[in-house]
Amino acid sequence: MSAGTGAPTVVAVVSRELFAEFFSAEDAERLQAVAARLGGSFVRVDRLADAEPAEARIVITSWGVGPFDAAVLASLPKLELIAHTGATIKPFATDALFDRGIRVTQAGAGMARPVAEVSLTFTLALLHRVPEMHNALRAGDGWYDADAVGVQREILGTPIAVIGASRTGRAYLELIRALGAGPLLVDPTIDAEAAAALGAELVALDDALRRAQIVAVHAPTLPETHHLIGRRELALMRDGAGLVNTARSWLVDEAALIEELQRGRLSAAIDVFDEEPFAADSPFRSLPGVLVTPHRAAGTSQGRLRQGRIVADEVEAFAAGRPLAHTVDRAQLSSMA
Repeated sequence: MSAGTGAPTVVAVVSRELFAEFFSAEDAERLQAVAARLGGSFVRVDRLADAEPAEARIVITSWGVGPFDAAVLASLPKLELIAHTGATIKPFATDALFDRGIRVTQAGAGMARPVAEVSLTFTLALLHRVPEMHNALRAGDGWYDADAVGVQREILGTPIAVIGASRTGRAYLELIRALGAGPLLVDPTIDAEAAAALGAELVALDDALRRAQIVAVHAPTLPETHHLIGRRELALMRDGAGLVNTARSWLVDEAALIEELQRGRLSAAIDVFDEEPFAADSPFRSLPGVLVTPHRAAGTSQGRLRQGRIVADEVEAFAAGRPLAHTVDRAQLSSMA
């Protein structure tokens, strides 16, 4: 896809299928108008090398783009902005990129709502023992055998631990508060007053694990958060509690979790895994107290279009000399997912 005349000044390195999901006709026209305002054309390509990008001032990226290292940047002498349609920029952000003073913006805010909704769906399913009942009936157990799955609970008044006050963590907090849950927030970057403003009680991780019926993980992927929920932490969770992970598998010791699930002490609802897709013989396919989805929590049609709208807004703002709303600098990168 290309529009306008002259060399490309705005290049979208986004597959044809994803571009159609991200950008409405109106937002695509906005990108084309910016390219014309910058004195050139707009082009969508699968690979940056296909774009003849020497005149490009803005590059729009999506999942799968490679690092913007010195060699890539040498082909982009006029590049001033990278606008990412996803959340994490870690796969492509480099010191060379920031050393050049190139600005980076991302559309992760558009993903918070759908991921939070899936986390809420998982939470309700675990509280009401939906995976156990569903799997028992599908396996051919009798009606009353499927009924003997343990205590079912409402979300009203139930203590729920939220690990991380990220965008998604905050969106999830808003949803569970609306249903009357008792949120416990774990986040070393905020204080009790800030947690209270979010409607949550700020607690230490161990305290949250001991008290919560559901533990929902929404922390960033950092060296210090690797296996934040490990064997010791899982052992602290109360019998019959559930773990929700729609963030990153990095945060949870998957092998230790499988051991707990095989014992039947905990349940889990998971969208992210160490190996994707997981193997045909993975325990996740057969454990009765487990609900799994294929890393699609953010995949709503509304969310995709919201992400594209954010990118179009940022591209327009940049071209007009207005402040950007979703920039990520080198310092922020170390504390983000």
